[in-house]
Amino acid sequence: MADVRIATRKSQLAVWQASFVKGELERVHPGLNVALVGLSTAGDRWLDAPLSEAGGKGLFVNELEAALQRGDADLAVHSMKDVPAQLSDGFALPVIAYREDVRDAWISPQGRLDDIRAGAVVGSSSLRRQAQILAIRPDLEVRPIRGNVDTRLAKLDAGEFDAIVLAMAGLSRLGWADRADEAISVARCLPAAGQGALGIEALSGNESIINLLTPLHDPVTAACVTAERGVSAALGADCSLPLAAYAELRGDQVWLRALLASPDGKALLRAEARDASARAAVESVVGDLNALGAADLLSQLRAQ
Repeated sequence: MADVRIATRKSQLAVWQASFVKGELERVHPGLNVALVGLSTAGDRWLDAPLSEAGGKGLFVNELEAALQRGDADLAVHSMKDVPAQLSDGFALPVIAYREDVRDAWISPQGRLDDIRAGAVVGSSSLRRQAQILAIRPDLEVRPIRGNVDTRLAKLDAGEFDAIVLAMAGLSRLGWADRADEAISVARCLPAAGQGALGIEALSGNESIINLLTPLHDPVTAACVTAERGVSAALGADCSLPLAAYAELRGDQVWLRALLASPDGKALLRAEARDASARAAVESVVGDLNALGAADLLSQLRAQ
């Protein structure tokens, strides 16, 4: 019987991530026996609507949390961009670490974003990506695309779309980074909060598991991701909304950038701050976004 059980979605990327964490745990704790518990989440099953309509990215997390509560698993591995800004009561994220390339990947047989023909159809399940792409290229058409990474690539290869946009981190982890025709700079397409980072979730009272996970934690990655998630939490914005946030540690300061947009890319509210305190940077960015009209824009987005 396994000493530790990891709850994971069954997608190729999710299994890769859980297997990676399994390997890391067994590396830092020689003799530890770790097993994966594969689960199908509502987000994996409900593929007929964009995430913004289906209920947000919490659909990828809820059933893994339920497995922890039932005692069917001891921890769960998530892509941090899929984790709601406010964790459910009784849960903790003792590990935020292993951040990969945070950029968005542009994949198209027609070449880079600037080169694709006018009127081309771009597949993206993210309103954040949609808004920023249309702000750059309003002559394109963005349509929802759902499914795992390999499913989306297959739809592109079958000609259903002229281009698709995915996370570079996912492509890199699966060994498919060479499929990207362009890694879009963060200056042009700001990432989602937590993009590229892994989070490990456990019950907040399960001290033995939390202590076991401590060696995997990355304080720098955690500080940056926590600042990014702080923007979402302060605005009360679900991670399915067109909100972007990215923090970097530059010297002794946190450089935090954030963007809130309308899905058509016509309204883009941008703010940034540099501060030795991540909390102060969040407060500054949120204050600036609110001064630019974030509350009104969020009200409009929720009404839609």
